Amino acid sequence: MTEKSKLDPGVVRIAVVVIVGALAVIFDTTIVSVALHTLATDLHTSVDTIQWVSTGYLLALGVTIPIVGWAQQRIGGKRLWIIALAIFLLGSVLCSLAWDAPSLIAFRVVQGIGGGIMLPLMSTLVMQAAHGQNLGRIMSAVSLPAVLGPILGPVLGGLILSYLDWRWLFWVNVPFCVVGIVLAIRMLPRDTLGARPRLDWVGLVLLSPAVVGLLYGLSNVSKDGGFGRGDVLVPLIAGALLLAAFVLWALRRGEGGLVDVRLFRHRPVASASTLLFLSGASLYGAMLLLPLYFQEVRGADALGAGLLLVPQGIGTLLSRTTAGRLTDRLGARWVSMAGFAIVGIATVPFAFTTPTTNEWMLMAALFVRGFGLGAVTIPLMAVAFIGLERSEVPHASILTRITSQLGGSFGVALLAVILQGAAVGATSLDGIADAFDQAFWWAVGFTVLAIGLSALLPGRPAAQPAAAAPEQTAPLAPAQAVASGDIPLR
Repeated sequence: MTEKSKLDPGVVRIAVVVIVGALAVIFDTTIVSVALHTLATDLHTSVDTIQWVSTGYLLALGVTIPIVGWAQQRIGGKRLWIIALAIFLLGSVLCSLAWDAPSLIAFRVVQGIGGGIMLPLMSTLVMQAAHGQNLGRIMSAVSLPAVLGPILGPVLGGLILSYLDWRWLFWVNVPFCVVGIVLAIRMLPRDTLGARPRLDWVGLVLLSPAVVGLLYGLSNVSKDGGFGRGDVLVPLIAGALLLAAFVLWALRRGEGGLVDVRLFRHRPVASASTLLFLSGASLYGAMLLLPLYFQEVRGADALGAGLLLVPQGIGTLLSRTTAGRLTDRLGARWVSMAGFAIVGIATVPFAFTTPTTNEWMLMAALFVRGFGLGAVTIPLMAVAFIGLERSEVPHASILTRITSQLGGSFGVALLAVILQGAAVGATSLDGIADAFDQAFWWAVGFTVLAIGLSALLPGRPAAQPAAAAPEQTAPLAPAQAVASGDIPLR
């Protein structure tokens, strides 16, 4: 190995620190996603009310993510990371002490504030230290929490609900937070602050409500009425108008804006962000369909569905290192194309399923699909920030994080509507299975579209002065939609 290809030990130390802290956020999301029915029963409330345990967390993310770049410049990345972990720790302890549904929802918002800071900041810290070298390999390491969460989270949540009190769902976060804070204090480099910018209040007032409105509207699409509901149309329209106003304002402000949207002129940022959004239906929309298929058609409970999806997580885990190395050698374009092709081919068997389809065959297809998912996510995460200056990294991290969140939510909402429409009038398991088949064909079609869009990504990367990429995690909307119980199919 050449010196250039070796990972800087300093970058590895930072990666270890942020991975430990991020595990708390990712595990929390996936563990809670399987517990909403139990929480509704134990807290003596309806599923519609307890849904706000996930929705409130999701909206808190939307409010917090836009200010991370400014906050990092203002107080430093190390301090901000420790503060975010402390907020998430506080929220976790408070959630475990909640006495009713409203208190639990309020404390989940506290968690969401901490998580909203950590998600874009974790990759920014690592990739600013990497100076544009070995982006694929580094992102294959930083993405570890996003891979382990879907594998272990539902299983761990199911075990806790089977043998312990629901409050232990939140105590699980405490060790990760405590260890993460200790490691951050000891191992993260000291902050070196430059000029402290003023907060762009106008941009904040426009962007945060815009993201919240869009996420909230999309989270309601799975209910009866779909996109025609008032609680879908009103927040979506309001969010879109606020977002357009923010873009116009940010273009005038330039570097002084809350987020520098001029970075969309940079090809890697624009192409990766577009693909992150438009791939939501092909990647994360199917994450809604798969557990629902096992529950609605095969009769599995939440824990059983989670166990059946483990092969997909294992496939993703195994492909990360290879995908990272190939991204560094060949560039994001070809790795992304190959990954989407694998995902599409492995999704096709689910478009032919019946209530009696062999489960071992489906699990094998899930393993292959997971391998493709790993091959897709690494280049999309790594390529977006090729060639950026250090000061541009936080802005690009926020832009790609927001587009990823909105794209995943949009994909879930769209396939939920397709599934509901196909299931109208279905009165038997065969009819419901046919509805899932149609929805899976749509997911395959979106994957084919994503293969074509991958051609927009840059080819083999050259050495760059600085780069960063956001960790891609499964948007909260899929977890929220799945855990809500079953989307009404008839």
